[in-house]
Amino acid sequence: MTQDAIQESIIEEFSMFDDWLDRYDYLISLSEELPAIDDSKRTDKYLIDGCQSRVWVAAELRDGMVYYTADSDAIITKGIIALLIRVMSGRKAEEIANIDLYFIDAIGLGENLSPTRSNGLRAMIQQMKLYALVFSKQ
Repeated sequence: MTQDAIQESIIEEFSMFDDWLDRYDYLISLSEELPAIDDSKRTDKYLIDGCQSRVWVAAELRDGMVYYTADSDAIITKGIIALLIRVMSGRKAEEIANIDLYFIDAIGLGENLSPTRSNGLRAMIQQMKLYALVFSKQ
């Protein structure tokens, strides 16, 4: 699936919910589906600076594609990172580095997060794009 098709799918999924309490519940359910990150990646090396909660993101390059794994000690944040991984993982590094994550605004995520969670979201995206940038130089 293209990254745009995935983002459109996410927008459609969130459109089923009328209020943000239901959308937060959906984010929580997404957090439960996120595969566990390897314990060796739950270290300060993979910890995202700028997040209120603890978030670990790791990336690897396989067959020319970047794949992410992540975890968080906060379930809503873990649901958010699950969405980011869904859109960004399994893509070429150059595509990730230049990706427009328009689904964030389309579902109202940016405007319905606390300022500290919004900062954390930006930090997660920045780190994921930084991984991609590094891989694109290899």
